[in-house]
Amino acid sequence: MNQNPTPDQIPQTQPPHTIKVAMPNVKPYATYFVLGVTTFVYLLQLAGQYLLKTDVIALLGVKDDTLIRAGELWRLITPVFLHASILHIAFNMYALFIFGRGLEARYGHGRFLLLYFLSGYAGNVMSFLLTVNPSLGASTAIFGLIAAEGVFIIQNRKLLGNRVNRSLMNLLYIAGVNLLIGFTTSGVDNWGHIGGLLGGFLFAWFGGPRWKMEGFYPSVKLIDEREGHGAFAGTVSVLLFFIPLTALGWIWPK
Repeated sequence: MNQNPTPDQIPQTQPPHTIKVAMPNVKPYATYFVLGVTTFVYLLQLAGQYLLKTDVIALLGVKDDTLIRAGELWRLITPVFLHASILHIAFNMYALFIFGRGLEARYGHGRFLLLYFLSGYAGNVMSFLLTVNPSLGASTAIFGLIAAEGVFIIQNRKLLGNRVNRSLMNLLYIAGVNLLIGFTTSGVDNWGHIGGLLGGFLFAWFGGPRWKMEGFYPSVKLIDEREGHGAFAGTVSVLLFFIPLTALGWIWPK
């Protein structure tokens, strides 16, 4: 004969609740290193302009299609260290300071540097392929950081809670406004920005941190499922996509 259980016989379940987990504690040394080196290079640019009446540093490193086809492939990387004005470098270094520290804490020093420079490379390849104008600036890499931040939020949305939608909307607003400015302002290499976005997206999608929680409350910690192989996977994904585009730009003069 079936009997109804008494209240003390019914298993009691705990209602779901939010717990706080400590974020990875990584000092942003790589971010500060890139910021410092880029600022130093700009000071060398200013010194060249003052002493030699020409920006020798920029002449040696700017993205120049003709010189790239002549074999100066370093010009697909060096533009990230070069800037055209104080306002130009100030804006980019501020963006690096804002986005770089948080991303480096999640990516680690080495993987963050790969993200930054491969995004810059991707942006310069896209510029090399689609525009004849010389260009310089760290914004190719900065757009890659914006894309990587968005990918991180999407891939870890279950752990980030209610702030996901607001954070994504903020990133879309930042990227959209800057792209709009680029399309409506002369002298802005928007193809480089788009390439940087794509490079950062690819690196982050295949090699960025994907967190999971391990342990039991209150000793819960975050584990990156891609730690150890994420840098390799992200690098390969970017190179497989952009090396053929580099070759195409080489044989397809505009």
